[in-house]
Amino acid sequence: MAVDSQKQPVQPRDARIVSLILQSLGVEDYDSKVVHQLLEFAHRYTTDVFQDSLIYAEHANKADVDLDDVQLAIQGRVNHSFTTPPPKEFLLELAEEKNKQPLPLIPEKYGIRLPADKHCLTGINFSIVPDAPPPPKPSLERSSPMAIDKPDAVSEESENTTETTNNKRGRELIEDDDYDF
Repeated sequence: MAVDSQKQPVQPRDARIVSLILQSLGVEDYDSKVVHQLLEFAHRYTTDVFQDSLIYAEHANKADVDLDDVQLAIQGRVNHSFTTPPPKEFLLELAEEKNKQPLPLIPEKYGIRLPADKHCLTGINFSIVPDAPPPPKPSLERSSPMAIDKPDAVSEESENTTETTNNKRGRELIEDDDYDF
């Protein structure tokens, strides 16, 4: 008797009943967590049925819950909680109808078709431009102070600044093409 108690750990009464029910149904190999899950389901189901029957009894202005309230609560649970699987004949007809349509042809390109790299998250969508050299400083010649042409100097500076800003940004006018298919 001491050997038997060492083989199997002591189980609560409800857990032993659930394991006996599983054995009577022919289930021999199951995880120990299955018993706990079935116990949890049974506890939740009975609690919900008794709460619903209590609500039905209160609605009928009864002091105690009787058999009719419990039967009504069970009937309410069964109607919306449990469904029967569709008949085998219906599933066979559905499978036959679905299998009438041939499968699509295998494309010549294998793998997943992705859009162009610039549209993918894994693609490089930026360009690194090294620091551009500073713009050349205008040289001031020591000629007469009246000989400086200001309009020409301004136009040259504006051309230089636009070129350097375009170079600094590293962006060129590229056409935005859509997915490459």
